[in-house]
Amino acid sequence: MTGRGILAVDSGGSGLRVALGTAERGALARRSSPVPVRTGARGIDPDHLMAQLVPLVRALTDESGVPPLPMPSTAVVGAAGLGTLGAALRAELPGALAREFGIRTTALAADAVTAYVGALGARPGAVVVAGTGLIALGTDLTAWQRADGWGHLLGDCGGGAWIGRAGLEAALRAYDGRPGGSAPLLFRAEERFGPMPGLPGLLYPRPDRPAVLASFAPDVAGCAPDDPVAAGILRTAARHLAESAAAVCPQGGEPRIALTGGLFEIGDPLLVPLEGELARRLPHALRVPAEGDPLDGAVRIASALATGALRLPDEESLLSVVRQT
Repeated sequence: MTGRGILAVDSGGSGLRVALGTAERGALARRSSPVPVRTGARGIDPDHLMAQLVPLVRALTDESGVPPLPMPSTAVVGAAGLGTLGAALRAELPGALAREFGIRTTALAADAVTAYVGALGARPGAVVVAGTGLIALGTDLTAWQRADGWGHLLGDCGGGAWIGRAGLEAALRAYDGRPGGSAPLLFRAEERFGPMPGLPGLLYPRPDRPAVLASFAPDVAGCAPDDPVAAGILRTAARHLAESAAAVCPQGGEPRIALTGGLFEIGDPLLVPLEGELARRLPHALRVPAEGDPLDGAVRIASALATGALRLPDEESLLSVVRQT
């Protein structure tokens, strides 16, 4: 098989996903590991990433059949936490990829960037990425704009953990007999977590506390059709999501807006008020479905980089390119 080989990587909280292919044909083979890359005192651990990546790439090349896939000369690694935890990754990963696979050009991208490109390609617009957390990213193709993504203690407003926490607060209010409580959410919370007095002891020590909070978001959506408190939580979440989109969306032209991430699988109780908020705040923008996911975005960036067609803003905390000499 001829063509310029590319390697695309999506590293996040649910593990590592890898695609091999060519710049001309895109991804031709994919493989994944459910083990997330470790973070430590140096941030994202490049050695642990390589320890997982090497066997995945070897397996892909072994399984790809005849003719084999070309070994990649260009790689794109999209990583959650790159902006704040990526110093060691930026310093060490391009060299490690060159030594192991002969890769000469590596782009390191925040997962919000790969989500953006997977959803919209290289077009002006805004993408709201919502799962356990929440970040919005926009560009006019000259610079990136981001909003939120500050984590469940300081932000991620409208994300899964935010919705789950608000739902559990309403459940606890009902348990206490305080105003603003929701009996349906109390029932759902006790079904999921047990008696309410035990909830703090169950929740606070957990290292995966944001994910535990987010696990209650579908229960909030399930109660929303018949419970005004739950419906109000989702309306407020929709407002937060739209505010973040409006903060990053280009004000001129005809930008596109896409939504991506697992949170939107909770459906109409969130999507209906969100569509109304987006139409009100961004009437000039076109709402479009996401074309692909973050791994698709990494493939698109790798293909453009390999062919000299990359036209995205270069900003170290979000997207940077390293070429080996």
